[in-house]
Amino acid sequence: MTNSTGIEKLVTHIPGFDLIAEGGLPKGRTTLVSGTAGSAKTVLACQFLAAGLVHADEPGVFVTFEEPPEDIRRNMHSLGWALKDWEAQEKWAFVDASPDPAEELIEAGSYDFGALLARVEHAVRKVGAKRVVMDSIGAIFTKFTDRAMVRRELFRTATVLKQLEVTALLTAERTEEYGEIARFGVEEFVADNVVILRNALEGEKRRRTIEILKFRGTPHQKGEWPFTIVPGEGMVVLPLSAIELSQRSSNIRITSGNHELDRMCGGGFYRDSVILVSGATGTGKTLLVTEFLAGGTANGERCLLLAFEESREQIFRNATGWGVDFERMENEGKLKVICVYPEVASLEEHLIDMKKIIEEFQPNRVAIDSLSALERVATLKSFREFIIGVTSFIKHQEIAGLFTSTAPTLLGGTSVTDAHISTITDSIILLRYVEMYGDIRRGLTVLKMRGSMHDKEIREFTIDGQGMHIGTPFRGVTGILGGNPTQMAAGELERLGELFKDS
Repeated sequence: MTNSTGIEKLVTHIPGFDLIAEGGLPKGRTTLVSGTAGSAKTVLACQFLAAGLVHADEPGVFVTFEEPPEDIRRNMHSLGWALKDWEAQEKWAFVDASPDPAEELIEAGSYDFGALLARVEHAVRKVGAKRVVMDSIGAIFTKFTDRAMVRRELFRTATVLKQLEVTALLTAERTEEYGEIARFGVEEFVADNVVILRNALEGEKRRRTIEILKFRGTPHQKGEWPFTIVPGEGMVVLPLSAIELSQRSSNIRITSGNHELDRMCGGGFYRDSVILVSGATGTGKTLLVTEFLAGGTANGERCLLLAFEESREQIFRNATGWGVDFERMENEGKLKVICVYPEVASLEEHLIDMKKIIEEFQPNRVAIDSLSALERVATLKSFREFIIGVTSFIKHQEIAGLFTSTAPTLLGGTSVTDAHISTITDSIILLRYVEMYGDIRRGLTVLKMRGSMHDKEIREFTIDGQGMHIGTPFRGVTGILGGNPTQMAAGELERLGELFKDS
């Protein structure tokens, strides 16, 4: 692939990376991958070679300065890469420059990489390598004290790799997530391109990101992008920059599963819309989810429920209590219910799993109950990226999505979730407790219905064994949404009525 700058790029086939790299790594050049311990440098390096073999049949050479080849083979087996098989097929070659723990290193006189480069060149020619990895060059600096010599030899190494016409990755360690690019301060000057991996600790939670700091003479996406390591797949980058507002729009309405709510929404939700249901605990959010799914299956649609707060048995029992038979719907193949605790995976992993499930099951409706539970396991930034990622994916699938969010206070108030998602959802339904004369009642209003007229009143609703029953509007009460309902005197109501009366 050649871009407008004339520099050809090599497609890495690492999920998401080629999007932020705008086509892949510059072909025939050397790229430095720098990161702290545990930032997945070796995984990226191995995947660069493995993906080249699997997707493009491009052989590779792995030069290791730290771990013995046997350790790398064993570690990468869990990601599904059978390095031994590729070695037997002469498509993968190791150049082992790792230290022998039994030998004592004695540095005497000057040193050059001539012998090492000869081994690398031999391996490249033997397997016909198009890709080379050197992991990690920081290990060389710990062996030799003459940094000027090491820098000179690294330059020589980069030059030889270029002459061999291979695309190379050099990994290096850094001591801080945000500081010097590499530990010894010279590594970045050896390479044409620099990629930084981070594994930052934010609020007791780790957040992995990748950043392309420098691509000499060719464009790339700027900033940090989240990534995760998926068993059996390797690194998966989540490029929010790839999101485009290009989805189609439908005028077809679908039922919410509640006849009166359909009427309040102007005839139901749009088929490809995303709806947020927000309310305090116990106000009826899960009931709305149940009716949303039941309404879909009644029309022959396939529905998916991703639950993060209640177990499967609880959900099925509650649905039965509202007159909905989830078990029958599942047996008919119209419903799929998946329940997991948010803490079992990172938010990035949850997002990847959700995409896979939606692609496999091909539902017409998706419900997530609740976003607030997922909010627990991520930093604020990760959660915002997750919301954007999952919302855009559902909209591009042109299916209906219904998310629930729990308000932190019983009366009124909004959650952080609401603040992040309110602008990108098409519809917002608020559920509120209303305290009146010592009684707690429930109120519902359609706050937002993008592209459609809707009822703007706050309606009282009740819940029984047949589900939700939406009744008449609250009259003579103000401050419900703000969490401070106040009964207005009859005289005040008459006075306000006179103010807006037609003359």
